[in-house]
Amino acid sequence: MKVGIDKIGFYSPNKYIDMVDLANARNEDPNKYLIGIGQKKQAVIPNTQDVVTMAANASQKIINEDDKKSIDLIIFGTETGVDNSKSAAIYLQNLLNLNASARAFEIKQACYGATAGLQMAKEYVTNHPDKKALVIGADIARYGLNTPGEVTQGGGAISMIVSSDPSIASFDGESAFHSDDIMDFWRPLYRTEAVVDGHYSNNVYVDFFKNTWDKYNQMNGLSINDYKAITFHLPYVKMGIKGLRAVLPEASELKQEELKNEFNVSKIYSENIGNLYTGSLYLSFLSLINNSNDLKTGDRIGLFSYGSGAQGEFFSMKLERSFKNNYSIEEIDSMMNSRKKLTISEYETIFNQWLPIKNINMELDWKSDDAEFFLKELKDNQRIYDHK
Repeated sequence: MKVGIDKIGFYSPNKYIDMVDLANARNEDPNKYLIGIGQKKQAVIPNTQDVVTMAANASQKIINEDDKKSIDLIIFGTETGVDNSKSAAIYLQNLLNLNASARAFEIKQACYGATAGLQMAKEYVTNHPDKKALVIGADIARYGLNTPGEVTQGGGAISMIVSSDPSIASFDGESAFHSDDIMDFWRPLYRTEAVVDGHYSNNVYVDFFKNTWDKYNQMNGLSINDYKAITFHLPYVKMGIKGLRAVLPEASELKQEELKNEFNVSKIYSENIGNLYTGSLYLSFLSLINNSNDLKTGDRIGLFSYGSGAQGEFFSMKLERSFKNNYSIEEIDSMMNSRKKLTISEYETIFNQWLPIKNINMELDWKSDDAEFFLKELKDNQRIYDHK
């Protein structure tokens, strides 16, 4: 029996900044951002959107009435949770009117959370083939204005339905994983912006990739020639390039060109959205299947997931009969092309309007938000969500 990803939804708000504009405002050479980091545009998240609303906006694109009856496991991977106790999955379950006879919970391990959820969903559906699971990767990456990490901000949500007989991709073999207590990136409870040792994190990322890549191929009797493409967690595009370069010497020149070409289409969405943390790997995967012209049913795709602190996992999936979804391609292209470009001043104003970590009663400017689901107000220590 095959188990895997049956549907993928994606959402990011309708505002962005251009990296050339940001570089000029920060007195940097634009090529430092465009080439050195590999980013072109960056999503800007208004305070009427958080991980719950973005997950709802991504999920409502793919969930139909039959799915609502079958989904009885909701796993929400995020490091931008809205409550230290109540799960974002519970809020999402209510907003989408999902089955109340369900397990719903949140997972945290930096950018790895959605992968942990996906693997748990795989085991659940394997044991309950008539059921489905909803797995979310939603985050908002914030490092602060005029900081080294500012260029790697962004945000959005990936929503995935895991089922038996999936239409997009099925799991292929057992995963390889590695963890260690490493202080390369963290976010204390009293901060909305992350703390990061960027150079150290880059090195750990590549080390964890090589470790899990070698282990996975040894476990499953595979080599680099068995992969049509390798997708990466892309907090910024250059990090994935570094990972790919670490294994390219294992391939012939012809195979190297093929893998580099597929990587180039897997980064299209990420270089225009920015950092999704838990959703980043799956945005890369979605970009690959939507934008590549060389994929076919049965192709093996490698996926490397990394969460600082640190957890790494490598696994592969095989493409199924309906992996190419023209509606998804058109919908995402339309969403990206219709976004409003902000000036750096406008972006800075929105960044500074982020909700503080304290009790405050406030009605938000939700009428200016064009999304289906939004955060309407803060009242009596509660977040009040609504939809149009």
